[in-house]
Amino acid sequence: MQTYEKLLLENKAWAQKRIEDDPEFFERLSHLQAPDFLWIGCSDSRVPANEITGTQPGEIFVHRNIANLVIHTDVNLLSVLDYAVVHLKVKHVIVCGHYGCGGVKAAMSNTSYNQVLNMWLRNIKDVYRHNRQELNNITDENLRTDRLTELSVIEQVQRLAKTSIIQKAWKERNAPDLHGWVYGLKDGLINPVYEMKANSEIDPLYEYHNL
Repeated sequence: MQTYEKLLLENKAWAQKRIEDDPEFFERLSHLQAPDFLWIGCSDSRVPANEITGTQPGEIFVHRNIANLVIHTDVNLLSVLDYAVVHLKVKHVIVCGHYGCGGVKAAMSNTSYNQVLNMWLRNIKDVYRHNRQELNNITDENLRTDRLTELSVIEQVQRLAKTSIIQKAWKERNAPDLHGWVYGLKDGLINPVYEMKANSEIDPLYEYHNL
């Protein structure tokens, strides 16, 4: 049996179990999507949003990319953000990184990963540059990597607040709140490291007054 065929078999078993537990589950799910949360997470296969939060299908709207970055020119992410905030009207946007992130480790090195990945990881290198003194004072490499992971998550949350999508929603409905979390691969626990309530103050340079 090919590995992908196992996925199909597991899917059938999962669907059957759902129907046995709740015969109306798929009928109900097909007519409703009203999640309270947008999850911006890492593509790492060890960090599945639903499983680590104990939520069900339909409860979290998810976007994932390498190292859970919020980049103002990323149309993919911005389209997800716009749909979640404007149309689904989520109440919370969560940026969730994870300790031991390969993207963060790669960004801390001087290794070239070819053009596209180099360009992507440059965003994490910029976070390191802005926090160089604090990070360089951490002698343990693993602890330094963990701290850069936290600082990067904080930066991504702040970038969300700089978008007109978030600012317009704050003005119109005083939501969503923004959260920065880091998941621990070694213990399975989420560490909340940062939060911005709706209408938090941001640098005036990034404020839009004509929304």
